[in-house]
Amino acid sequence: MSEEKKRRKRSGTTAIAIFSIAICTASMGSSAQNAAQTWRCGSTYSDQPCEGGKTVKVNDHRSDEDRRAADAGTRSTQTQADRLERSRLSLEKAAYDRDQRAAREARSAALAERRLAMAEQREHDRARKAASEPRKSSMSFSGGQNAKAAGDAPERKKKKRKSAD
Repeated sequence: MSEEKKRRKRSGTTAIAIFSIAICTASMGSSAQNAAQTWRCGSTYSDQPCEGGKTVKVNDHRSDEDRRAADAGTRSTQTQADRLERSRLSLEKAAYDRDQRAAREARSAALAERRLAMAEQREHDRARKAASEPRKSSMSFSGGQNAKAAGDAPERKKKKRKSAD
């Protein structure tokens, strides 16, 4: 941007700011004139006049002692409300934590159940496969010359008896 464009842009922004301040000042002057009046517009109250609205006197005719008592009651009520809110929030947090813990336990139980089912399925598949394979013959029943080759126990040497001559 050239310096001339920047200067024009700043002067335009400044003019808008000054205009806004003038509008605000003028509106505050008019609202200060009506500040003492309150209007009832149906079931709502406003500081602006409305169609069919009536002015309402809102002067507080209570004594200072009555105002202080009302303020003390308001503070007490606010303190109790804050205490109840903290209690509610702690109960909600406890319920949330309990729900999260239950959900974790449920996920863990479901995972363990799936693992068990998969292990049982694998064992079932192994048993079915083993049952379908032909059995190998065992050579332990054969006697004779090939007994040693079959893995039988070695023969014992017979002890010679001494003769009684």
